[in-house]
Amino acid sequence: MVRVKICGITKLEDARLSVELGAHAIGLNFYEQSPRSITPAAAADIGDRVSPFVSIVGVFVNWEAAPVVALCRALHLHAAQLHGDESPKTVDEVAEHIQVLKALRVGQGTPSSTYAQYRSAAGLLIDAAQPGQFGGTGTLANWHLARLVAQTHRVILAGGLTPENVAEAIRIVRPYAVDVASGVEARPGRKDPAKLRAFFDEVARANRDLFS
Repeated sequence: MVRVKICGITKLEDARLSVELGAHAIGLNFYEQSPRSITPAAAADIGDRVSPFVSIVGVFVNWEAAPVVALCRALHLHAAQLHGDESPKTVDEVAEHIQVLKALRVGQGTPSSTYAQYRSAAGLLIDAAQPGQFGGTGTLANWHLARLVAQTHRVILAGGLTPENVAEAIRIVRPYAVDVASGVEARPGRKDPAKLRAFFDEVARANRDLFS
């Protein structure tokens, strides 16, 4: 079964609806330049008031390992998503304390050796290759390259997913999970309930097609 992570959550009602619809994880973004950024205090409030059966993932861009671990511990986060240009050493250091999802912006020229560098990561989040941008752009990732990575790694597919294309993406890539932010928004940082419901409906349809 392909799982769902709803990223860029900034409001409790969006978190609760995502969980109600079946999200396995929600992402709270601590990258201050993102329109979906959230303060630690707001993140703590959401974390304390959603179901304990959903994983809460902190999203970090180019932080050092120690403050990532410290904030994850303080907020009782389940995983850290390292979404910048973090080195394998930083990933290893964080992974000693908490599960890590390492985001990679994959393009045609990405060497296969790139993926093997992050052995300590619990999963590789495959995003679109947009120089100087760290996710949330609405640009499609390269699904065929992502499928190759998914044959040897646990892949979370991100990048431009919407209710209109997620079922096809799942059929092509066969990822462990899908990750969506801008594709289910009414505006940056706020989710559209109808788009959220449609997204989960399409993931369920793809899961039935693949696994029934």
